[in-house]
Amino acid sequence: MSGTLSAGMTRDGAHELLLAHNHEPFHIEHAETVEGVMRWYARKLDPENEEFWGIVGLLHDLDWEEHGDEPEQHTVFAAPLIEAAGGTPELVRAVQSHCSDFNPDLPVPELEMEKVLFACEELTGLIGAAVLMRPSRSVMDLPVKSLKKKFKDKRFAAGVNRDTIRHGAEMLGWDLDTLFARTIEAMQSFAPDRDSFGGDEAAE
Repeated sequence: MSGTLSAGMTRDGAHELLLAHNHEPFHIEHAETVEGVMRWYARKLDPENEEFWGIVGLLHDLDWEEHGDEPEQHTVFAAPLIEAAGGTPELVRAVQSHCSDFNPDLPVPELEMEKVLFACEELTGLIGAAVLMRPSRSVMDLPVKSLKKKFKDKRFAAGVNRDTIRHGAEMLGWDLDTLFARTIEAMQSFAPDRDSFGGDEAAE
């Protein structure tokens, strides 16, 4: 447990901030997907901080649409935007921690919440892309073995960083099957309310 964490803003405020800097549907869908996944994990692992986990998920890629051409600075641009909206240092830190493999100046995940974000963020894109290839176009009937096959095929959703997913699982002390099964279940928990998970871009 990490104690009570404060984001310094409401979920509605965080969503307004997201929409102020993101206009492409797949970026917004991805943010909302990661929010839903983080909330599911929080209910299992840290229920008193579900709101914080969700807001971290919602804002984790805040600056990507505007600054994606500078990937090594991803989340660096987001920090002052979050701070200006009232976000706490804990929120900024959590958002930035998911990019620590690509920028050594950013904080390394320490809290369980940060490790879950690190492990799941890329994985949601892979799952979303895999769903698009299924006859049902639904995550509800996606088996772990099918996702593992897509994971091993580096040509499928080539933009998804498999090493990041592996590293995230290692940080959590989980094997890939566990991470895959739990994240699929997390996405199933809110799938009836969604037409897409933002997997279109990952599938390219």
